[in-house]
Amino acid sequence: MRIEKCYFCSSPVYPGHGIVFVRNDSKQFRFCRSKCHRNFNKKRNPRKVAWTKAYRKTRGKEMAVDSTFEFEKRRNRPVKYDRELMGKTIMAMQRVQSIKERREKQFHANRMKDAAREKKVQARVEIEKSIELLAPAVANREEVMRNVVDSARERIAARKKMSGQKV
Repeated sequence: MRIEKCYFCSSPVYPGHGIVFVRNDSKQFRFCRSKCHRNFNKKRNPRKVAWTKAYRKTRGKEMAVDSTFEFEKRRNRPVKYDRELMGKTIMAMQRVQSIKERREKQFHANRMKDAAREKKVQARVEIEKSIELLAPAVANREEVMRNVVDSARERIAARKKMSGQKV
């Protein structure tokens, strides 16, 4: 049992799922769903379609170069079954997966670090651009705050008066 990759979007294609297109030169193209198959038939480039892994890698949104990708390569050489070897293989796969997840998390954090700064700059520019909308709100805010504080003081005084009468 082998989990293949979709030719168009690079998502996993499990046995019994998806579509296989075989070209005249006997090259096989596996697709996870009809959406990928349609886009392939329309001769769309996966690097230009925003929801594919190829797009995300070309735009720098996902890691493109890493040594952990070497372990995902397809190998066609049959290996004689050995219980100890299988146990070691599974342990190694888990270790590689944890390393890959940690690196992806670090990559994302580095990418978002610059994005936070950029977001602040854009917010400042937006505020400066439409400051005339905020100026009246700030002027009214002081008035509103005074009213709130005064009404709170009145309520507190009324409670004290009520508690003083009940005693």
